[in-house]
Amino acid sequence: MLTLRLSLRDHTVTPAENGQEALEMAQASPFDLILMDMHMPVMDGHVATRKLREAGYVGLIVAVTASVMSQESDAAIESGCDNYISKPVGDDFEQQVEALLAAHR
Repeated sequence: MLTLRLSLRDHTVTPAENGQEALEMAQASPFDLILMDMHMPVMDGHVATRKLREAGYVGLIVAVTASVMSQESDAAIESGCDNYISKPVGDDFEQQVEALLAAHR
């Protein structure tokens, strides 16, 4: 659903099936923004983000998490995410993404 919503706003979206795939994709080619699901199979988003940062990745990484608890948001930031968006995403999801991109440029 998020891929469709962003595509309709003319964003190019390259989905990853799991954290390991996301890590490999980001190391191979920089992205304007990585929306990192924190609870993925194979390698979760916390580990993938930490590994990217340890490897010197400086691009924008935003956690997408189903938890609205501040602990989960804090853990995402501690893992190396620049910000977070809580699920379920709201009607303003596209505006949130565009604001994060604009602020990072």
